[in-house]
Amino acid sequence: MTISRTRLTAAVALTGALVLGTPALAVAAPAAGSASADTSAAAPAVARHAIPFTSATATQQADGSFTLTWTAPGARNVTVYAGTDPDDIRHRKAVAKGTGSATVTVTGLAAADRWFFELVPDRGAPLVVADRSLHLASAPNFRDAGGYRTADGQWVRTGVVYRSGDLSKLTDQDLAKLRRLGIRTVFDLRTPAEQKTAPDRLPAGATAVNANVLGVADTGAFNVTSPQAAVRAMVDAERTMVSADSARTAYHSVLNALVERNDENVLFHCTAGKDRTGWASAALLTALGVPRETVEADYLASNTYRAAEIAATLAQLPPAYQAIYKPLLDVRSEYLAAGFDEVQRKFGSFDAYLKSGLGLDKRDLRDLRSQLLVG
Repeated sequence: MTISRTRLTAAVALTGALVLGTPALAVAAPAAGSASADTSAAAPAVARHAIPFTSATATQQADGSFTLTWTAPGARNVTVYAGTDPDDIRHRKAVAKGTGSATVTVTGLAAADRWFFELVPDRGAPLVVADRSLHLASAPNFRDAGGYRTADGQWVRTGVVYRSGDLSKLTDQDLAKLRRLGIRTVFDLRTPAEQKTAPDRLPAGATAVNANVLGVADTGAFNVTSPQAAVRAMVDAERTMVSADSARTAYHSVLNALVERNDENVLFHCTAGKDRTGWASAALLTALGVPRETVEADYLASNTYRAAEIAATLAQLPPAYQAIYKPLLDVRSEYLAAGFDEVQRKFGSFDAYLKSGLGLDKRDLRDLRSQLLVG
């Protein structure tokens, strides 16, 4: 089956247009009556895991406190330390303690760009976690791409790779925060027309890299007549993000930069931060050996981070069109599944996609994992 790049362009473009509130949309009349993947890229299993945690999360609450939850089989006690630099958390004073499986609340921390928590077990190596969201009102889907456990018990480093949607509304305070967080390379996955409509605001010292997934200069009007047609368009779009030459070139540039990042933190983004960015994150996490169900959870999290944005966009549309356009605004398991299915159909395996599709050899993947995995 051949998927037209035009269909990819149109589907993703309309999503971006709706998000940015572009008025010139070609809205079609509703149609009558319309109301398991390959994970072979995982690193080889090891007999024992240096990091004993099988799950660990940190969530910032509305009052500024943090809820930390973890499970570390074999550990009897876990001590928690906090710091604003994930590579330099000092053990002057513990902020919490718990058993090998616990949920604790941390309060009384001063305002900071971001708090990182080091979980130190009495047996095994420590793990650093953080709230994945950066809590930017101007970019609600701006979040850490790391903090996930791989199939072989390692963890993707926190505070190194970030993903986001539109950056044009970032405030000066946001930009200063991103600079202090060490973001030095920003991959823009959008078309030139999208870049012109909503120019990126970047932190001082950051280098912008154009990585146009769609491979076209502009996007055209797109007509959908039913929710089913919208879903089909998004499924086709996901498939083309795997197989299109422009997409493969763009994603190669992102992953290759992470192989050679030289301790600089990286951000990749598109307009909504869910489709082109979603596949970038899915490809990266799968290459690192993160299980498919975790990759899918990261992908679907855009619905949560963008919930208010989606609701506001739909509220601006006539009621008859809201059901039609909602599939273009959210992400669904079937969209991501289509991407992995296309990997299997076109390349035969995810390893082959990384090698033949994205041009990453075994040494590149070894270096990528060395850069981004701990444990």
